[in-house]
Amino acid sequence: MSDPAVETEQATATDGRAALAELADASLYLNRELSWLDFNDRVLQLAEDESLPLMERVKFLAIFTTNLDEFFMVRVAGVHDQLDARIDARGPDGLSPPQVLAGIAERVTELDRRHARQFSEVVRPELAEHGIRIVNCEQSTAPPELMARHFREQIFPVLTPLAIGPGRPFPYISNLSLSLIVRLHDPDLDHEVFARVKVPKEVLPRFVEISQDTFIPLEEIISRHLDALFPGMEIISCDLFRVTRDADFEVSDEADDLLQAVEDELRRRRFGEVVRLEIGAGMDPALRARLIDWLGVDEVQVYDVEGMLDLSDLWQIAGLEGHAEIRQQPWTPLTHPAFQPGPGNQDDQPDVFAPMRTRDVLVHYPYHSFATSVERFVKQAVDDPNVLAIKMTVYRTSDDSALVPTLIEAAEKGKQAVCLVELKARFEERQNIGWARALEEVGAHVVHGIPGLKTHAKAILVVRRERGGVRHYVMIGTGNFHAKNARLYEDFGLFTTDRELGQEVANLFNTLTGYGHPARERKILVAPNSMREPLIEEVERTIAAHEAGEPARIAMKMNALVDQRVIEALYRASRAGVPIDLNVRGICCLIPGLPGVSETITVVSVVGRFLEHCRIYSFHRGDERVYYIGSADLMPRNLDTRVELLAPVEDPELQAELEDTLERCLADDTYAWTLDSDAVWTRRTGRTRCVHGELMERTVAQASSAAT
Repeated sequence: MSDPAVETEQATATDGRAALAELADASLYLNRELSWLDFNDRVLQLAEDESLPLMERVKFLAIFTTNLDEFFMVRVAGVHDQLDARIDARGPDGLSPPQVLAGIAERVTELDRRHARQFSEVVRPELAEHGIRIVNCEQSTAPPELMARHFREQIFPVLTPLAIGPGRPFPYISNLSLSLIVRLHDPDLDHEVFARVKVPKEVLPRFVEISQDTFIPLEEIISRHLDALFPGMEIISCDLFRVTRDADFEVSDEADDLLQAVEDELRRRRFGEVVRLEIGAGMDPALRARLIDWLGVDEVQVYDVEGMLDLSDLWQIAGLEGHAEIRQQPWTPLTHPAFQPGPGNQDDQPDVFAPMRTRDVLVHYPYHSFATSVERFVKQAVDDPNVLAIKMTVYRTSDDSALVPTLIEAAEKGKQAVCLVELKARFEERQNIGWARALEEVGAHVVHGIPGLKTHAKAILVVRRERGGVRHYVMIGTGNFHAKNARLYEDFGLFTTDRELGQEVANLFNTLTGYGHPARERKILVAPNSMREPLIEEVERTIAAHEAGEPARIAMKMNALVDQRVIEALYRASRAGVPIDLNVRGICCLIPGLPGVSETITVVSVVGRFLEHCRIYSFHRGDERVYYIGSADLMPRNLDTRVELLAPVEDPELQAELEDTLERCLADDTYAWTLDSDAVWTRRTGRTRCVHGELMERTVAQASSAAT
């Protein structure tokens, strides 16, 4: 005779497994690559937004191109690698690599067409109305002899025509280079030949200023003077093309010299496989077919571009001096009120340590100054004779940042200077190698992290001798310690002397520089060992609170939401009725508003003046408020193959500031898009709330209040 209790338990377990299997259904997930293209579509929509100042639209046209270049170099290259290796590595969405590539080709073709049209038909004419003319040689009013002299003296000396023919194979085309393919007729031999001429925009301006604020594209001038490169030949035609190569690489962490191994891979990066061929739309079909054959690409990799190729160089136009009438009002970051220099401070430098001993401080970039917070924090540590050690992580930094030079100064002064430099930070490898060598030369401890993992955590630890022992001063950020980005990216930085948190961060540094298997800490969350599970546990606790009748809510802000297990947890919470608000700037594989699955979930993306970059994870349960900020997005790479750090924000006033920021992002109707259950992003049109404008106003108001 069967036991009813056992049968009930078995039925419950079966139902649970069925529910989990149901939440793994491919129809509940968006493809990450196609979702990223939706993000770049939002960037393009800003370039098309005629309510924005003209120079802002120029910037967004350039950003669209640079975004797409990196997408092909890394993400599309990865899909091709899967295809070449015959690996059917489908994500939760269920699309195969060929299906993904076909979807990418279709979407990029449509986006490229809009992008080209926006520049040629809207932005270029509007620039001319404001006195900035981008013209071809025929449209230029400059004397032909002036152009010829400029070509002869400035351009011709750096050009290298490369013939293609018998005994002269098709030359190597470097990544992202712009090239002319020239079709020639040799009258002596009466046959056609070909040549490639690289447009040397790496060493010369892409837009040649032929007269005040009048520019001719470099390739136009070269095309006009090809007879100087090919004397005695007849020029039949000249067309543009551009190649994008696989720029990602893997370095074995078992290499005896990791730094040397990364340098070797950087040299090999130039020879990555071609993943995209862009061709001027007017190219002769026979020549187009020949070029495709020379480069060994498939038709799905070829993009016929109307108008100018490679509009990333529009940054040159956006950087022109003057023209204030077509720019946004500039914003100058303010010093956080807690770090304002006190009365009687002779050198006008803030004391960062004293406020930290009183309470935690939350700095918000670019509204607050990076120089008077992070850079001042490290500089004060270097100059303080009671500071014994300074430890920091470097993933990306900038040439104009004082951080690494200041750490070099610390080592020269005999302090324990420890820098964890991530050599494999994509596209920052060369600079990071340079910083690593400079630090090693002055005796700093330079390490490269844990084998097999990238170190993406953002942390600075200062150990200071004080009465009764030592105190840990800690800064944990959501973004890189990058001075330039701190003026453009929105990020948070937590400055704290919390004893327990400081010890846990010290433990993390010891794990990164030495040996050991880190245990789960009480306060901080560290990937890959203890981040996904604790976050899912927070979701489960919030579900339990809601089911117990307590007010409950989940609100998150991040750059990307991809991880299937986290998405399944959010789906479970929505099924239980928990309100969930997500602010996802870029990729979002979750679909909100699905009946019976995600009806209580809203997804908003803000793309605007500043790049929304911070990560905030908040859980409300009755009177309990749990907030984490840090370096990790909810993606498998962050949770499984990187060292990431999330720290709790426990001060109620700072929690209120985070909540206020989240609510403003969710309420934005100027630069915000909403994702619906049909996986369509729709831009809000109210234009009554703008998070960036509101936070600038909030920062000014806080500064004024502190001054009085």
